[in-house]
Amino acid sequence: MTDLLLIAVYALCAGAVVGAVGLLVLRRLGGRSIAVHVGVLLVVTVAAVVAGVVTVAEAMFLSAHDLQVVVLTVLAAAVVSLAVGITFGRRLAAAAMWSAQARKRERQLEAGRRELVAWVSHDLRTPLAGLRAMAEALEDGIVAEPAAVADYHRRIRIETDRMTHLVDDLFELSRINAGALRLALAQVPLGDVVSEAIAATAPLAAHRRIQLVAAESGWPVVLGSEPELGRVVTNLLVNSVRYTPPDGTVHIEAGHDDRDAWLAVTDTCGGIPEADLPRVFDVAFRGERARSPAPAGTAGGGLGLAIVRGLVEAHGGQVGVGNTGSGCRFVVRLPSRS
Repeated sequence: MTDLLLIAVYALCAGAVVGAVGLLVLRRLGGRSIAVHVGVLLVVTVAAVVAGVVTVAEAMFLSAHDLQVVVLTVLAAAVVSLAVGITFGRRLAAAAMWSAQARKRERQLEAGRRELVAWVSHDLRTPLAGLRAMAEALEDGIVAEPAAVADYHRRIRIETDRMTHLVDDLFELSRINAGALRLALAQVPLGDVVSEAIAATAPLAAHRRIQLVAAESGWPVVLGSEPELGRVVTNLLVNSVRYTPPDGTVHIEAGHDDRDAWLAVTDTCGGIPEADLPRVFDVAFRGERARSPAPAGTAGGGLGLAIVRGLVEAHGGQVGVGNTGSGCRFVVRLPSRS
């Protein structure tokens, strides 16, 4: 019994020394990744076992041959244990990181949904109240002069168009998020898509005194769906026109490199704060704090750029934004024709 107790004390002391060293190492690695912590913990655990066995073997006055056999056996077991432990430890660390990122992304999406509901409720309630007031005025005969009646009709049509556009954006965004978007891929000349988008944006640009400037050449052919690509370009142009001060300029150009085609829209909006750049493509992010405020009646529902990102990613592409001196630059990268 005394011998067993002595062996236990030797093993405990050896393991305690290794554990104390491991504790100091772990404290110094406070800012490292989970995988590093798991690896160090496994090494400390196996090292404590090896130290205990070797210490006990030395205390038992084993022969040199027997001591070598014990040490080799323990080391072999230690190598296998470390290999298995580190492999599954890395998987556990990766799963933990993925779970944390998923929870963070879920919280961001939930916040975006709440913000979207608030924006949409406001954007629907305001025009509906105006429509009801104008309809009641016409119905009660408060407005009777032909010119005033015509003006009310025009305003009713404008508000109806705004609501229709908002509903269309919501429907498009719901299709993207639900995975119900089906693309009819074909070889699409990007120059034709841009020409149609400029024609659709020209009235708003003229009203805002914004000059639309397109490159004369360099337009590539991309693999995509023409209606969705048209919406991408139109949304980017409308967004830049809305936030560019009067008498500003919006440039659009394109090209291709070894793997992808790219399209860039550059405006003179004054730039976006660095803290807001990661949120530009989030649902319901409007950025009035970041860029020059859009005039009343021209602000969108905060869905245009979210739709752009969804449609571009559905094409297997990417979209990004960065500041460039007097404004910002949106860049879309799409697969070239194959």
